[in-house]
Amino acid sequence: MTVPAVSFERPINYLRVSVTDRCNLRCVYCMPPAGIGLLSHGEILTYEEIALVARLSAELGINKIRLTGGEPLARAGLPELVAMLAGIGMIDDISLTSNGVLLKEHASQLKKAGLKRVNISLDTLDPDRFERITRRRNLEDVLEGIEAASEYGLTPVKINMVVMRGVNDDEVMKFAGMTVSRGWHVRFIELMPFAADNPPDGHSAKGLGWLHPQFVPAHEIRERLSSLGQLEPYPNMTGNGPARYFRFPGAGGTIGFITPVSQHFCFQCNRLRLTADGRLLPCLLNDKEIDLRGPLRSGATPEELKAVIVGAVQAKPRQHHLAQGQGPGKRHMSQVGG
Repeated sequence: MTVPAVSFERPINYLRVSVTDRCNLRCVYCMPPAGIGLLSHGEILTYEEIALVARLSAELGINKIRLTGGEPLARAGLPELVAMLAGIGMIDDISLTSNGVLLKEHASQLKKAGLKRVNISLDTLDPDRFERITRRRNLEDVLEGIEAASEYGLTPVKINMVVMRGVNDDEVMKFAGMTVSRGWHVRFIELMPFAADNPPDGHSAKGLGWLHPQFVPAHEIRERLSSLGQLEPYPNMTGNGPARYFRFPGAGGTIGFITPVSQHFCFQCNRLRLTADGRLLPCLLNDKEIDLRGPLRSGATPEELKAVIVGAVQAKPRQHHLAQGQGPGKRHMSQVGG
């Protein structure tokens, strides 16, 4: 089967792979304080199985892969998987989303294995607030991870900040300032309706993200930044995601806005997600899942596996339905990888 992966005239060329549901942080918007019920070792796809899925996906036109979690570096031997993926000639971009805690010790190996760049989740620059948000005290480890990623050329290093009213929104100006003083590439992300069974810290507001008291729309963030100067569009940022990029005059870094709630970008969504337990998710904000692990382990042929992947693409909806109060509730964000 060589039919390109296309959905509503959107070429699907990007696969996000969750390699584990484990995480060394407990961010308030991602999972409950005690964590979640973890998958057993046998339920999680092996690196060989992930590499096979990646190769078959590449034959269907998917040439960009991002490794996520949980926290992907919580799984042993991740550079081995990166090397397997880098050996697939049709894949030209391998990236990683991490909380950065373990990145310092792995950055060199990841770069040598073939990783191109990293995104790091960081919602505050205050140690006490970091502990309140993540329920752990690892801010210095994250900052060292950012430096290590830059040192070893995992660039551009993008910093993902989920903006939450009354929690960390007073740091928006500080993060924006880092794009000038330190050359950071900062992306402000709207709080998404997720983790419906994790109130009051979860995203859920019956699927209506903008009703959550902590929700801050991107246009408000941009208005706040106007006091720092005029943002200029920056269309040349490397990446596969939906962010719209800008920068202040003379800044070495950029500012991105990711607006899944206030201004959805479904019309240009180019991705599928593969969970650690082998389910394909056509849409992050929809509970539909397609089992790939079952056929993978029951002897399905490559063509049959490709048909499952194409089926997931064809099941991809035109857009999410948050405005109608329909949001995901089956999995926590930590089980999907964002």
